[in-house]
Amino acid sequence: MKTQRTDLVLSSAVAIAGIVLLSVWLNTRSSRSLQARIPGQDGAPLASADDSTAGGSSSTTVGQPVRGAGQAAGVPGEWPTFRGPKRDGICEDSTRLARSWLAQGPPVLWQLTVCEGYASPAIHAGCAYLLDYDEAAGADTMRCLSLDDGREIWRNSYPVALTRNHGISRTMPAVVEDRVITIGPRCHVVCWDAKTGESRWLIDLVREHHAVVPRWYAGQCPLIDQDRLILAPCGDSLLIAVDYKTGKVLWKSPNPRRWEMTHVSVVPAVLQGRRTYVYCGSGGVAGIAADDGSLLWDTTAWPVQFAHAPSPLALPGDRIFLSSGYGNKTGALILSLQQQGGKFQVATAAELTPQQFNSEQQTPILYRDHIFGVRKRGGGQLVCLDVNGKEVWNSGTDRFGHGPYMIADGCVLVMDNSGRLALAEADIASYRRLASYQVFEDGHDAWGPMALAGGRLIVRDLTRMVCLDIAAH
Repeated sequence: MKTQRTDLVLSSAVAIAGIVLLSVWLNTRSSRSLQARIPGQDGAPLASADDSTAGGSSSTTVGQPVRGAGQAAGVPGEWPTFRGPKRDGICEDSTRLARSWLAQGPPVLWQLTVCEGYASPAIHAGCAYLLDYDEAAGADTMRCLSLDDGREIWRNSYPVALTRNHGISRTMPAVVEDRVITIGPRCHVVCWDAKTGESRWLIDLVREHHAVVPRWYAGQCPLIDQDRLILAPCGDSLLIAVDYKTGKVLWKSPNPRRWEMTHVSVVPAVLQGRRTYVYCGSGGVAGIAADDGSLLWDTTAWPVQFAHAPSPLALPGDRIFLSSGYGNKTGALILSLQQQGGKFQVATAAELTPQQFNSEQQTPILYRDHIFGVRKRGGGQLVCLDVNGKEVWNSGTDRFGHGPYMIADGCVLVMDNSGRLALAEADIASYRRLASYQVFEDGHDAWGPMALAGGRLIVRDLTRMVCLDIAAH
């Protein structure tokens, strides 16, 4: 009987101890929230009220510039903003490009290691301006590089807490006069002095305009148009216009549908005789008047189901070409704008299946009244469509994944996921490859936009950046 009582006491003690240990374990684990994994999310944290304000503050201060040994190059040509001088993906400087490359590829002028991401530089006055991230310092870092040798001319930074989120940095600066404008991963907008690297002003779109940071950080590139900086915070306002010299807000557009920010950049277009800023928010597409920020039109005919990166493409005839690659049954859409009784009317002019055209990363190019783009479906063929979306040709077995592309000197430059660069005729009749070269050995996610000036092409993969000389000599 005594033995049974002893066993009972021991069993009770063990049970109580187990309960206590379980309680302690659960309490220590409570700080790590568990969330259901969404297919395709790649581990990206969903933006929340707390997350959208993390890492930034209206009191965020920029440090002092640090000078380097680099010197500006005496190279003509500019690529001052996302998609080039006219924001159309076309380089129009007079430099002739080589139509063939040696077996070892175009000459490499310089290369450097960059933080994981897809950010690309703007080129101005012999300098390459790159918004990078310094993981050791925990800071967004603006780097001014020599176009001659890649050495730093200056760098400056501001603190912001970030973690690798399928890449960190993914935007391109805009250079205007003596200023460089950047948008950081957590929506800090900074104006830098292009010569000295000093900060002129800073706007935190999250703190000041209640923007929500997109799930893969900001992908929006700043737009300079008609002496103004145009931004899409998609918080209290859908778009805002800012005096880029002072940082003063000039107008705010309404956001009646409470759309949030996507990875798209704002595009200027003249539609029905009205200068308009077109933007794809989280629930559709809107047109904002350039003069006063009024909402001219919006439509939910193009909803963003998961994520959206390609910018709208203005077509002749007051039309807009939209494309995406994330889960939409529609791969691309052509919208038509008309006015009736002084009001804008939006209609669907054409709808393309993903098999016809879709794009996950890059914005197509309108060239010689044809649409050039890399189609996600089928491995990434380069295709040429007419302005109504009908396919004229595709690149066949040449496939480029999600890679970037541009047009220069009558040629298409296009890179695949692994960093193989191809040169082809920008012909509206057929596809003809002229040259190709593997720029990055063991390349990975070479998705960052290209930049070209004076025959010097800057390309990157996930962690490396290279400047190539592709000019004819």
